[in-house]
Amino acid sequence: MKAGFERLAYDPIPALIASGERALIYFVQRDLLGEKIGSGQFQLKIPEVVHLIKKQSVDGSWKYHGSGPQRHPYTNYNLLEAFRSLSILVSKYQLTMDHPAIQNAAEYVFRCQHREGDIRGILGAQYMPYYHAVILEQLILAGYGDDPRVLMGIEWLESVQQADGGWLIPAQSVPPDEKTDKFWVGHPLLADRNLPSSHLCTGMVLRVFAVHPGFRKKSCARRAAQFISSRFFKPDYYNERKASVYWIKYQFPFWWLNLLTALDSFSLMGFPVEAENIQLGLDWFADHQEPDGLWPTGYDKGRKAIENRNWVGLAVCRMLRRFSGKR
Repeated sequence: MKAGFERLAYDPIPALIASGERALIYFVQRDLLGEKIGSGQFQLKIPEVVHLIKKQSVDGSWKYHGSGPQRHPYTNYNLLEAFRSLSILVSKYQLTMDHPAIQNAAEYVFRCQHREGDIRGILGAQYMPYYHAVILEQLILAGYGDDPRVLMGIEWLESVQQADGGWLIPAQSVPPDEKTDKFWVGHPLLADRNLPSSHLCTGMVLRVFAVHPGFRKKSCARRAAQFISSRFFKPDYYNERKASVYWIKYQFPFWWLNLLTALDSFSLMGFPVEAENIQLGLDWFADHQEPDGLWPTGYDKGRKAIENRNWVGLAVCRMLRRFSGKR
């Protein structure tokens, strides 16, 4: 059974090099070609990085600009913006806790953590295991994996896992007409453990286990991975990004669950290509590679569509390289 690059009809590396993006080329040389190159301190001069650091608030957050606060005053949009900014600085450009901007952002996030262990605010007072997890993911990638607050956050996720091995956003189980402003600012709701999990939520939660070497082998993470692989190309049980087409809509840095984020997690967790449905996912990337060596993202319009396609291509290659037995 073939894995990774062995199935590809075209070499994706020339297209990535031809992008002309300095950071992207650096990661191609380091992560795909195995070249011994210098440190990535040049990232601090990249305009997107400079802009984000300049816009960071004194409290470590980033101010959300949009009409959301007027429509949903219970939402902590600055926490949402902090996640977005951390994803770019940490996942994309690989800044770490050595940088003051990441330190300040981490402390802001930890101030949004409750005594139960969960980070809260984007869904008002309600639990948000999916955002909680991907925020922790960024902190772990930045070097906070051993921080007691991160460990407490992971333990909270273990404590709210559903019976079928996945996770559910508790608000998903509430009828729409009951989601009033009072609901969003009221006592947080715990989901019925016997309800079916959301594969969207489960896939986002799994990422925090996958990026942490101390948790990726745990039984709760393996059960979650099995649940996700059983859902490939199926619609979700719930209305959040329910349609099956969302499995093949890709963005980088990662945000929502899709086929790439799922396979990326599985590759980090050490699953072999023979594991349930993994080959099905790898087949999609072999069958849908385009002649220039890259892949359709499902987002082919907008100013950043080409840039997104290049970075998604790098993420696909990293994932395929792991399945080929290279780390």
